[in-house]
Amino acid sequence: MARPRSVDKHNAILEAALVEFGRRGVWATPTSAISRTAGVAEGTLFTYFASKALLTDALYRALKTELAGVMLAEWPEAADPRTQFRHIWDRYVRWGVAHPGKLRVLAQLKVSDELSDESRAAGMAPFARLEAVAQECMRRGLVVERPMEFLGAMLTAMAETTVGYIAQAGDAAPAFDYAEAGFEIFWQGIAVPP
Repeated sequence: MARPRSVDKHNAILEAALVEFGRRGVWATPTSAISRTAGVAEGTLFTYFASKALLTDALYRALKTELAGVMLAEWPEAADPRTQFRHIWDRYVRWGVAHPGKLRVLAQLKVSDELSDESRAAGMAPFARLEAVAQECMRRGLVVERPMEFLGAMLTAMAETTVGYIAQAGDAAPAFDYAEAGFEIFWQGIAVPP
């Protein structure tokens, strides 16, 4: 009879994959390095994830779910669209600054040809609320009409650029507020002028 799987081992493998993918790159990382970092035998890794592709799919889903949770926490439901988009922006940028390894690995995973279509769809599901807000803003003529994938890609690219500049500034108090400037550029690009 097979032993029941441990949530702790499952999570340790995902965390080890995150660490090793951040160090070596997603597809250059051997599963032996992941299992060693997780403190489990390589056979144990394959007990939890039958293939490296399934492991990467699971990590992608976990990262996307975490990010969506951060972005939707304390959602300003009654706020105007600018405030709602600023909420999304600020949460994304803060998460990226606080978790540069997660952001780096997520960036690699989302452009990978190896990620399954099912995982891509599952990764986007937690963002349905944000998509609905953007679509309603477009319907009301408050935000320019653009394909949702394009709008999301622009937000992501600009937020990640902002995160990079904040990280580059480090602990020194920058004379320039990158988060504010990045949002203003993004907002001016999507807002319909009054």
